[in-house]
Amino acid sequence: MAVFNKIALIGVGLIGSSIARVVRERSIANIIAISSRSQQTLDEAQALDLGDDYDTDPVKIVNDADLVILCTPVGVVGKIAKAISGHLKPGSIISDVGSVKVSIIEQMLPHIPDGVDFIPAHPVAGTEKSGPSHGFSTLFDNRWCILTPVQNASDSAVATLKDFWQACGSNIEIMDAEHHDKILAITSHLPQLIAYNIVGTADDLETITNSEVIKYSAGGFRDSTRLAASDPTMWRDVCLHNKEAILEMLARFSEDLSAMQRAVRWADGDTLFDMFTRTRNIRRQIIDAGQEIDVSNFGRDD
Repeated sequence: MAVFNKIALIGVGLIGSSIARVVRERSIANIIAISSRSQQTLDEAQALDLGDDYDTDPVKIVNDADLVILCTPVGVVGKIAKAISGHLKPGSIISDVGSVKVSIIEQMLPHIPDGVDFIPAHPVAGTEKSGPSHGFSTLFDNRWCILTPVQNASDSAVATLKDFWQACGSNIEIMDAEHHDKILAITSHLPQLIAYNIVGTADDLETITNSEVIKYSAGGFRDSTRLAASDPTMWRDVCLHNKEAILEMLARFSEDLSAMQRAVRWADGDTLFDMFTRTRNIRRQIIDAGQEIDVSNFGRDD
């Protein structure tokens, strides 16, 4: 049974296209309308048969939509919300998929009309790849989707959006936006920045080592390049719109890095061993929580 009659997806990259695929496959909605500012991306989505209606103008796809999801970079959500505000169906739900929540609420909330429930969301799932062709219907299976409802969102609307994401395969957590941004700063945003920095440093070294950095890349560096291959527009906006939480986590990381530097300098093997043992246990907890698999190469094909 469909959770919604019509959903409108604004943006059809990895997350948007994965939503479209799982909604189609599991009959979670009867009608899927898709918008992208790029005609090329829209044509690609149409060739993949991801939706029923397509338009580069988001205003034209939100009419009569019961659920509107913004699947765009964080920096443009306010502009889109303003454009579609007068065309949202009374009683509908508007949401998003961004990994930053406080800024999204600040940008979008002033443009949400009375009678429309605004429930920001963050499906904590994804890969380093982007674009409609890289989406897949099982992306959200057994992954968490965090909802951060604004104060005046109705309980029934929250329950309905919860049903939607559960139908997509997600586990649901509800928390306030500030807490979300701090948690994601350490679990997602900081690792991404570290990966970018490691690969950037290696790129600088590459110019003086006759391609040996690339030639002899081991698993750790390869995993960093996987993260560093992510969409630069998305991550630029994340950094700009979760600045305070990211700076706090960077400061903590810098302090811990200095402590490790001292242990290496003074050959403090006990400190290093204790640190490596403690952090190894975190990996086991992630596997036990079902958020990773304990197989060779992490179950990845490349």
